[in-house]
Amino acid sequence: MIKGDYLTSILRSPKTVFSTEDIALLWHEASSVAARVRLNYFVTHGDLVRIRNGLYARDQNYSKLELATRILTPAYVSFETVLASEGLIFQLYTPIFVASYTNREITVGGQVFVFRRLKSEILLDSTGVEHLNQLSMAIRERAFLDMLFRRADYYFDNLHSLNWDIVHQILPIYKNQRLAKTVQQIYRKEKRSES
Repeated sequence: MIKGDYLTSILRSPKTVFSTEDIALLWHEASSVAARVRLNYFVTHGDLVRIRNGLYARDQNYSKLELATRILTPAYVSFETVLASEGLIFQLYTPIFVASYTNREITVGGQVFVFRRLKSEILLDSTGVEHLNQLSMAIRERAFLDMLFRRADYYFDNLHSLNWDIVHQILPIYKNQRLAKTVQQIYRKEKRSES
């Protein structure tokens, strides 16, 4: 790669958040050590922003949702973040909630990210997870099931927008009888309220 193309290749990328490994691949570097040296130079000169160790952005206008799925991987945005944006709950939450392999709360640049653990076989199954614009996010039905899997007594304000056929298609990935029973109870209650 020509010397002047290193920064340009980052600026042209559709991503807003980059790991050191992403940049090494983008630059066709065999070693991420050389990439780190170059990255430090760009950060020092104000051409890039270091968000946290190993994560960089073009500027401060990076996507917080994209960052949420890059801090710990594998991960996807789910739970209250999706439920609120889809109108299933009316409470707005400032933290971004993420399905991950561990339970952890991390603050980056004033934004709180809450990671909630799901079993590997659930986390790695992409049924009901959309991968758009460098972001992995649960669809409303997957977020609904993720929440019930973690908390069977969770209260939802509005379930009218749920597609129950999709809920029932996703449900088997959890392999959980308690969850299946809870979903069936909620489904029957919703159908009764529609009558």
